[in-house]
Amino acid sequence: MDRNHFTLRSATSMLIATALFSTALLAAPALAADGQDLTFQGDASFGGPHGGQEIKAALVDTASGEVLAVQSDTVSADGDPAFSFTFPGALQAGGSYAVDYWIDSNFGGGSVGTCDGMQNDHQWHIPIEAGDMATTHVESHDPSAQSPVCASFE
Repeated sequence: MDRNHFTLRSATSMLIATALFSTALLAAPALAADGQDLTFQGDASFGGPHGGQEIKAALVDTASGEVLAVQSDTVSADGDPAFSFTFPGALQAGGSYAVDYWIDSNFGGGSVGTCDGMQNDHQWHIPIEAGDMATTHVESHDPSAQSPVCASFE
């Protein structure tokens, strides 16, 4: 009897786990819907001040405030683009979006792997216009245009 109980319990657990995993797979491709691709890049001007540093980017639906996707990479010291993120199928025509991104620079302090204040980690909020076609947006390094974005990465 104990063995049958264990087998039934194991089978039930397995079914629940399978159902949860299947649900997660169905929910995951929210970006890969029928929208347009977004490619977000930083030109070579990022290489000098930030080459070798980690960068994180979040695609944000500015109408709802929802973070749709987060990606990370390392800023290239000598590449052009210095970084590139692709968000497939993410933009719906007429939608309102932004890319929030920060570089883990830790200038004068801060913690590795943590989005610290702008005095330590450079960070920006860039509005993105969604159209009927794929969009490529290229940024240049401009520390004077920073905006606090750590909340998008919590």
